[in-house]
Amino acid sequence: MTTIGFIRHGSTEWNRMGKLQGQLDTDLTEEGKEQAKLLGLRLAEEQWDGIISSDLTRARETGLIVSELSGIPFIRTDKRLRERMYGQAEGTTVAEREERWGPDWKRQALGQESDDDLWARWIELEKEIIQEYPNKKILLISHGGFIVQILRVLQMDSEDFLQNTSLTILMRQETGWELQLYNCLAHLHPVSK
Repeated sequence: MTTIGFIRHGSTEWNRMGKLQGQLDTDLTEEGKEQAKLLGLRLAEEQWDGIISSDLTRARETGLIVSELSGIPFIRTDKRLRERMYGQAEGTTVAEREERWGPDWKRQALGQESDDDLWARWIELEKEIIQEYPNKKILLISHGGFIVQILRVLQMDSEDFLQNTSLTILMRQETGWELQLYNCLAHLHPVSK
């Protein structure tokens, strides 16, 4: 059965500032690069067959760092792994959004991608991954809003905020996906031996 590991990209300046990135392209900070390095070292100890990342810089850069340090092949980028598009809200903080559109800004038509559209791009990619990589373990480097929405529809979400470079593992069973690991950050808190 196919196994996927969802990884949220490393930290960016906009993460630190609380800005909604959406599909705007931002770079990793030095902290984000360090998170990716630690994740790569962790994954070098595990068996994974390949990495596919979102084509946005912060995810692609995370994937390349992880690949370099783990030896896991970087297969390609895929725009279907991009963050949800938030339209006019992209590049704004919570305070700015509430000031412009009020506390219910999420319910307004600001050009954001619908849940159905986001799910449709996942279903298309999921089918490809299952067909192309049967019985393989593939890492998908994506974005918090995208991963959380997939897990929500699969009824696997949690109250925990998905952290930068966290690893969430799903294993494909006959009846669908089974959650194996959620939001794991063991690589950022190594235990001394």
